[in-house]
Amino acid sequence: MLKTLLKLRSARIALALLGVVVVLTVFGPALAPYDPIQGTDLTLAPPSAAHWLGTDYLGRDVLSRILAGAPLSILSTLEVAGIALVLGTVPGILSVYVGSVFEWVSLRVIDTLVALPFLVFAVSMTALLGNGVTQAMIAVGLLVAPLFYRVARAATLTVARSQYVEAALLAGASTAWVVRKHVWGKVLPPIAITLASTLGVGLVVISSLTFLGIGVQPPVPTWGGILASDLEYLAQKAYAPIFPTVLILVTVLAFNMLADAIRDATGAAGRTLAGTRNARANRARRLAAGVREETA
Repeated sequence: MLKTLLKLRSARIALALLGVVVVLTVFGPALAPYDPIQGTDLTLAPPSAAHWLGTDYLGRDVLSRILAGAPLSILSTLEVAGIALVLGTVPGILSVYVGSVFEWVSLRVIDTLVALPFLVFAVSMTALLGNGVTQAMIAVGLLVAPLFYRVARAATLTVARSQYVEAALLAGASTAWVVRKHVWGKVLPPIAITLASTLGVGLVVISSLTFLGIGVQPPVPTWGGILASDLEYLAQKAYAPIFPTVLILVTVLAFNMLADAIRDATGAAGRTLAGTRNARANRARRLAAGVREETA
Protein backbone atom coordinates (compact mmCIF):
# COMPACT_ATOMS: atom_id res chain seq x y z
CA MET A 1 0.00 0.00 0.00
CA LEU A 2 2.85 2.39 0.82
CA LYS A 3 4.39 2.13 -2.66
CA THR A 4 1.02 2.76 -4.31
CA LEU A 5 0.42 5.67 -1.94
CA LEU A 6 3.70 7.35 -2.83
CA LYS A 7 2.87 7.11 -6.53
CA LEU A 8 -0.11 9.42 -6.02
CA ARG A 9 0.66 13.11 -6.44
CA SER A 10 -1.85 14.13 -3.77
CA ALA A 11 -0.12 11.86 -1.26
CA ARG A 12 3.29 13.35 -2.01
CA ILE A 13 1.94 16.88 -1.64
CA ALA A 14 0.20 15.98 1.63
CA LEU A 15 3.32 14.34 3.04
CA ALA A 16 5.44 17.34 2.03
CA LEU A 17 3.07 19.72 3.81
CA LEU A 18 2.94 17.48 6.86
CA GLY A 19 6.73 17.30 6.81
CA VAL A 20 6.84 21.08 7.20
CA VAL A 21 4.33 20.83 10.06
CA VAL A 22 6.51 18.19 11.75
CA VAL A 23 9.54 20.47 11.46
CA LEU A 24 7.56 23.31 13.05
CA THR A 25 6.37 20.99 15.80
CA VAL A 26 9.82 19.66 16.63
CA PHE A 27 11.96 22.74 16.10
CA GLY A 28 9.40 25.55 16.37
CA PRO A 29 10.28 26.76 19.89
CA ALA A 30 13.99 26.66 19.07
CA LEU A 31 13.44 28.64 15.85
CA ALA A 32 11.43 31.37 17.58
CA PRO A 33 13.48 34.58 17.37
CA TYR A 34 11.94 36.11 20.51
CA ASP A 35 10.41 35.03 23.79
CA PRO A 36 6.79 34.14 22.89
CA ILE A 37 5.48 35.19 26.31
CA GLN A 38 7.50 38.28 27.18
CA GLY A 39 5.74 41.49 26.13
CA THR A 40 7.33 44.73 24.92
CA ASP A 41 6.30 48.34 24.37
CA LEU A 42 6.06 47.77 20.60
CA THR A 43 2.36 46.84 20.50
CA LEU A 44 0.38 46.02 17.35
CA ALA A 45 3.39 46.71 15.15
CA PRO A 46 3.11 45.86 11.43
CA PRO A 47 5.42 43.31 9.78
CA SER A 48 9.00 44.52 9.58
CA ALA A 49 12.57 43.25 9.30
CA ALA A 50 12.73 42.84 13.09
CA HIS A 51 9.27 41.26 13.42
CA TRP A 52 8.33 39.41 10.23
CA LEU A 53 4.66 39.00 11.20
CA GLY A 54 4.43 42.01 13.48
CA THR A 55 3.55 42.05 17.17
CA ASP A 56 0.33 41.53 19.10
CA TYR A 57 -1.48 43.79 21.57
CA LEU A 58 1.13 43.06 24.28
CA GLY A 59 4.10 43.62 22.00
CA ARG A 60 4.90 39.91 21.64
CA ASP A 61 6.38 38.70 18.37
CA VAL A 62 3.63 36.93 16.38
CA LEU A 63 6.02 34.65 14.50
CA SER A 64 7.60 33.49 17.76
CA ARG A 65 4.19 32.75 19.25
CA ILE A 66 3.10 30.77 16.17
CA LEU A 67 6.31 28.72 16.21
CA ALA A 68 6.12 28.16 19.97
CA GLY A 69 2.44 27.22 19.74
CA ALA A 70 2.96 24.55 17.08
CA PRO A 71 4.01 21.70 19.44
CA LEU A 72 1.03 22.07 21.77
CA SER A 73 -1.45 22.43 18.90
CA ILE A 74 -0.18 19.44 16.90
CA LEU A 75 0.58 17.16 19.85
CA SER A 76 -2.88 17.81 21.27
CA THR A 77 -4.33 16.78 17.92
CA LEU A 78 -2.29 13.57 17.97
CA GLU A 79 -3.43 12.89 21.53
CA VAL A 80 -7.08 13.26 20.56
CA ALA A 81 -6.66 10.94 17.57
CA GLY A 82 -4.77 8.37 19.67
CA ILE A 83 -7.41 8.31 22.40
CA ALA A 84 -10.21 8.00 19.86
CA LEU A 85 -8.32 5.29 17.96
CA VAL A 86 -7.83 3.08 21.01
CA LEU A 87 -11.25 3.68 22.58
CA GLY A 88 -13.07 3.16 19.29
CA THR A 89 -11.18 0.56 17.27
CA VAL A 90 -10.58 -2.08 19.93
CA PRO A 91 -14.21 -2.26 21.18
CA GLY A 92 -15.42 -2.09 17.57
CA ILE A 93 -13.48 -5.22 16.61
CA LEU A 94 -14.25 -7.06 19.86
CA SER A 95 -17.98 -6.35 19.57
CA VAL A 96 -18.14 -8.80 16.66
CA TYR A 97 -16.43 -11.69 18.48
CA VAL A 98 -16.75 -11.29 22.26
CA GLY A 99 -20.47 -11.84 22.62
CA SER A 100 -23.93 -10.32 22.46
CA VAL A 101 -23.75 -8.73 25.91
CA PHE A 102 -20.57 -6.80 25.14
CA GLU A 103 -21.96 -5.91 21.72
CA TRP A 104 -25.19 -4.51 23.19
CA VAL A 105 -23.43 -2.54 25.94
CA SER A 106 -20.82 -1.09 23.59
CA LEU A 107 -23.46 -0.05 21.05
CA ARG A 108 -25.47 1.72 23.75
CA VAL A 109 -22.38 3.55 25.01
CA ILE A 110 -21.54 4.65 21.47
CA ASP A 111 -25.11 5.83 20.88
CA THR A 112 -24.92 7.85 24.11
CA LEU A 113 -21.64 9.50 23.12
CA VAL A 114 -23.03 10.38 19.70
CA ALA A 115 -26.08 12.01 21.30
CA LEU A 116 -24.03 14.23 23.62
CA PRO A 117 -23.61 17.89 22.58
CA PHE A 118 -19.96 18.21 21.64
CA LEU A 119 -19.04 21.58 23.08
CA VAL A 120 -21.23 21.24 26.17
CA PHE A 121 -19.64 17.87 27.01
CA ALA A 122 -16.11 19.24 26.53
CA VAL A 123 -16.82 22.22 28.77
CA SER A 124 -18.44 19.98 31.40
CA MET A 125 -15.50 17.57 31.44
CA THR A 126 -12.96 20.36 31.83
CA ALA A 127 -15.08 21.89 34.59
CA LEU A 128 -15.29 18.52 36.36
CA LEU A 129 -11.69 17.37 35.90
CA GLY A 130 -9.98 20.75 35.70
CA ASN A 131 -9.18 23.14 32.88
CA GLY A 132 -6.10 21.35 31.57
CA VAL A 133 -4.87 20.09 28.22
CA THR A 134 -5.15 16.41 29.13
CA GLN A 135 -8.70 16.76 30.42
CA ALA A 136 -9.82 18.55 27.29
CA MET A 137 -8.13 15.96 25.05
CA ILE A 138 -9.82 13.08 26.89
CA ALA A 139 -13.21 14.76 26.45
CA VAL A 140 -12.65 15.31 22.73
CA GLY A 141 -11.22 11.82 22.25
CA LEU A 142 -14.27 10.24 23.86
CA LEU A 143 -16.59 12.10 21.51
CA VAL A 144 -14.57 11.17 18.40
CA ALA A 145 -14.23 7.49 19.40
CA PRO A 146 -17.68 6.48 17.99
CA LEU A 147 -16.40 7.20 14.48
CA PHE A 148 -13.59 4.65 14.87
CA TYR A 149 -15.95 2.20 16.56
CA ARG A 150 -18.39 2.19 13.67
CA VAL A 151 -15.70 1.97 10.99
CA ALA A 152 -13.89 -0.87 12.78
CA ARG A 153 -17.12 -2.76 13.47
CA ALA A 154 -18.38 -2.44 9.89
CA ALA A 155 -15.07 -3.62 8.44
CA THR A 156 -14.85 -6.49 10.94
CA LEU A 157 -18.39 -7.64 10.18
CA THR A 158 -17.52 -7.80 6.49
CA VAL A 159 -14.45 -9.94 7.15
CA ALA A 160 -16.15 -12.08 9.82
CA ARG A 161 -18.68 -13.31 7.27
CA SER A 162 -15.97 -14.46 4.87
CA GLN A 163 -15.65 -18.17 4.25
CA TYR A 164 -11.95 -18.33 5.11
CA VAL A 165 -12.61 -16.78 8.52
CA GLU A 166 -15.45 -19.18 9.23
CA ALA A 167 -13.24 -22.07 8.11
CA ALA A 168 -10.47 -20.94 10.47
CA LEU A 169 -12.90 -20.78 13.40
CA LEU A 170 -14.31 -24.21 12.57
CA ALA A 171 -10.75 -25.57 12.43
CA GLY A 172 -10.25 -24.48 16.02
CA ALA A 173 -8.41 -21.19 15.57
CA SER A 174 -8.73 -18.79 18.48
CA THR A 175 -10.41 -15.43 18.15
CA ALA A 176 -7.12 -13.62 18.83
CA TRP A 177 -5.41 -15.56 16.00
CA VAL A 178 -8.24 -14.82 13.57
CA VAL A 179 -8.20 -11.13 14.42
CA ARG A 180 -4.42 -10.96 14.10
CA LYS A 181 -4.10 -12.96 10.87
CA HIS A 182 -7.29 -12.18 8.95
CA VAL A 183 -9.24 -9.29 10.44
CA TRP A 184 -6.59 -6.69 11.24
CA GLY A 185 -5.18 -6.52 7.70
CA LYS A 186 -8.66 -5.84 6.28
CA VAL A 187 -9.63 -3.35 8.98
CA LEU A 188 -6.39 -1.35 8.80
CA PRO A 189 -7.07 0.58 5.53
CA PRO A 190 -10.43 2.10 6.61
CA ILE A 191 -8.97 2.80 10.04
CA ALA A 192 -6.02 4.59 8.44
CA ILE A 193 -8.39 6.71 6.35
CA THR A 194 -10.45 7.55 9.43
CA LEU A 195 -7.31 8.38 11.43
CA ALA A 196 -6.02 10.80 8.79
CA SER A 197 -9.35 12.60 8.50
CA THR A 198 -9.74 12.63 12.29
CA LEU A 199 -6.40 14.40 12.65
CA GLY A 200 -7.76 17.22 10.51
CA VAL A 201 -11.00 17.38 12.46
CA GLY A 202 -9.08 17.15 15.72
CA LEU A 203 -6.93 20.16 14.87
CA VAL A 204 -10.05 22.21 14.12
CA VAL A 205 -11.64 21.10 17.41
CA ILE A 206 -8.49 21.79 19.43
CA SER A 207 -8.13 25.21 17.82
CA SER A 208 -11.78 25.92 18.63
CA LEU A 209 -11.37 24.94 22.28
CA THR A 210 -8.17 26.95 22.73
CA PHE A 211 -9.89 29.82 20.93
CA LEU A 212 -12.47 29.74 23.72
CA GLY A 213 -9.80 29.36 26.41
CA ILE A 214 -10.68 25.73 27.21
CA GLY A 215 -7.77 23.43 28.00
CA VAL A 216 -5.02 26.04 27.68
CA GLN A 217 -4.94 29.37 29.42
CA PRO A 218 -3.12 32.48 28.18
CA PRO A 219 -0.29 33.39 27.87
CA VAL A 220 0.59 29.85 26.72
CA PRO A 221 0.71 30.13 22.91
CA THR A 222 -1.54 27.97 20.74
CA TRP A 223 -2.78 28.57 17.22
CA GLY A 224 -6.38 28.91 18.38
CA GLY A 225 -5.40 31.22 21.23
CA ILE A 226 -3.37 33.44 18.89
CA LEU A 227 -6.38 33.67 16.58
CA ALA A 228 -8.62 34.66 19.50
CA SER A 229 -6.28 37.42 20.65
CA ASP A 230 -5.97 38.79 17.11
CA LEU A 231 -9.73 39.06 16.65
CA GLU A 232 -9.98 41.62 19.43
CA TYR A 233 -7.88 44.14 17.48
CA LEU A 234 -9.20 43.86 13.94
CA ALA A 235 -9.60 47.62 13.71
CA GLN A 236 -5.85 48.10 14.20
CA LYS A 237 -4.61 44.95 12.37
CA ALA A 238 -7.27 43.55 10.06
CA TYR A 239 -4.80 41.07 8.54
CA ALA A 240 -3.60 39.62 11.87
CA PRO A 241 -5.91 36.53 11.98
CA ILE A 242 -4.68 35.44 8.55
CA PHE A 243 -1.39 33.97 9.82
CA PRO A 244 -2.70 31.35 12.32
CA THR A 245 -5.74 30.68 10.13
CA VAL A 246 -3.59 29.82 7.12
CA LEU A 247 -1.51 27.41 9.22
CA ILE A 248 -4.60 25.65 10.51
CA LEU A 249 -6.20 25.46 7.06
CA VAL A 250 -3.04 24.15 5.36
CA THR A 251 -2.53 21.49 8.04
CA VAL A 252 -6.15 20.35 7.87
CA LEU A 253 -5.94 20.31 4.07
CA ALA A 254 -2.83 18.12 4.23
CA PHE A 255 -4.55 15.62 6.55
CA ASN A 256 -7.63 15.49 4.31
CA MET A 257 -5.49 15.03 1.19
CA LEU A 258 -3.65 12.20 2.92
CA ALA A 259 -6.96 10.55 3.85
CA ASP A 260 -8.15 10.78 0.24
CA ALA A 261 -4.83 9.42 -1.01
CA ILE A 262 -5.00 6.44 1.38
CA ARG A 263 -8.54 5.76 0.20
CA ASP A 264 -7.43 5.85 -3.43
CA ALA A 265 -4.33 3.76 -2.79
CA THR A 266 -6.28 1.01 -1.04
CA GLY A 267 -9.10 0.99 -3.60
CA ALA A 268 -9.45 -0.13 -7.16
CA ALA A 269 -9.18 3.44 -8.47
CA GLY A 270 -5.78 3.96 -6.89
CA ARG A 271 -4.41 0.67 -8.14
CA THR A 272 -5.69 1.42 -11.65
CA LEU A 273 -4.11 4.88 -11.55
CA ALA A 274 -0.80 3.52 -10.34
CA GLY A 275 -0.90 0.81 -13.01
CA THR A 276 -1.64 3.37 -15.71
CA ARG A 277 1.28 5.52 -14.65
CA ASN A 278 3.57 2.50 -14.58
CA ALA A 279 2.43 1.57 -18.09
CA ARG A 280 3.11 5.11 -19.32
CA ALA A 281 6.55 5.10 -17.73
CA ASN A 282 7.39 1.73 -19.28
CA ARG A 283 6.15 2.90 -22.68
CA ALA A 284 8.27 6.06 -22.42
CA ARG A 285 11.33 4.01 -21.53
CA ARG A 286 10.75 1.69 -24.48
CA LEU A 287 10.38 4.65 -26.85
CA ALA A 288 13.55 6.22 -25.49
CA ALA A 289 15.42 2.93 -25.93
CA GLY A 290 14.13 2.64 -29.51
CA VAL A 291 15.29 6.18 -30.32
CA ARG A 292 18.75 5.43 -28.96
CA GLU A 293 18.99 2.24 -31.02
CA GLU A 294 17.96 4.06 -34.20
CA THR A 295 20.46 6.78 -33.53
CA ALA A 296 23.21 4.23 -32.93
